[in-house]
Amino acid sequence: MHATQLEVFAEIDGIGSASGLFLQEDLLYIIGDNSGYLNEYNIKTRKLQKIQILFDRSLNQLENIPKSLKPDFEILCQHGDKLYILGSGSTPKRNLMIEFDLKTHKLIQTDLTETYRNLKSAAKIDDENFNLEGAIFTGKTWLLFNRGNGIDAKNGIFKIEGTDLTKAEWIKFNRFKLANMDHVESSFTDATLVKNEIFFIATAEDTKSTYADGEILGSFIGSINLQSLKLTFSNKISGRHKLEGLTLLQQNEQTITFLLCEDRDTDELKTVIYKLAINF
Repeated sequence: MHATQLEVFAEIDGIGSASGLFLQEDLLYIIGDNSGYLNEYNIKTRKLQKIQILFDRSLNQLENIPKSLKPDFEILCQHGDKLYILGSGSTPKRNLMIEFDLKTHKLIQTDLTETYRNLKSAAKIDDENFNLEGAIFTGKTWLLFNRGNGIDAKNGIFKIEGTDLTKAEWIKFNRFKLANMDHVESSFTDATLVKNEIFFIATAEDTKSTYADGEILGSFIGSINLQSLKLTFSNKISGRHKLEGLTLLQQNEQTITFLLCEDRDTDELKTVIYKLAINF
C-alpha cells in the first residue's frame, strides 16, 4: 500500500480547531475541541449549519472556549443513527459524552468521569498520560484510542465489551508503538472502521504533555486488524499537519479514500478538509 499526497477537499469558514469528522451522504459532521457546537457542512451546497450541543451557562462563549474550560471534544464516532462525541478526559472538565441522533437531532449528555477512572485504573495510566483521541463502536464493543503524548508515552487501544460506556467493566488495554520522527514517537489522533480493518491517523508532536502543544514533526496513516489488533501498515502522509479527524469518503477494489481534518491550535474560525487516497 502507499498513500498519495494530501489534497485540499474543502475550506470552511466558521469552524476552528477541527478535531473529528464523519461523512453521511452529502453531510459532513465536524467537531472542534474548543467549541460547543456540532457543525453540519453540506459538501454539495457548501452550506454550514451549527447545532448546539453544550449548554453550560457558566461559559461566556461557545466558540473558542478558553483552554482551561473547553470540553476538548476530540472524538466523533458513529454507529447506526447515532453520533457519539466524547471529551478527551485529559482534565476533569473533559469527561463529557454527547449522544446525537442523526434523524431526530435529540441530544443525550452523559458524564464519563467514573468510566475514565476505570480505564485509567485498568491500564495503570495516571491523569497526566490519559488523553483519548479516537473511538470506534461496533454495536457490541467499544475501542477507545489513547494518544500517548504524555511523558510515559502510553499510546494504545482500550477494548471495552458492552454497549453502555457508563457500565464499562470488561476492559483491556492494548499498548501500541507507532512510527517515530526525530526520536519522537507518533501517537493516535483518530480512527475509523472499514469492514474488518481499523484505519487510524497518528501525529508525532514534540511535547511530553497531554495539555501543552508542541512542534508537529509528522503525521501518519495506517491500519490495524480488528480481530487481532495487530498493525497492518503505516505510511507517513505529512511533515507539518496535525491531522486529527478521519472519515471514509469512498472505496473501490484498488483505492480507499478518506477525508481528514486538521487542528491548527489557533483561534481562527477556519478549517481545511483534506482528501487522501490509499492505493492497493
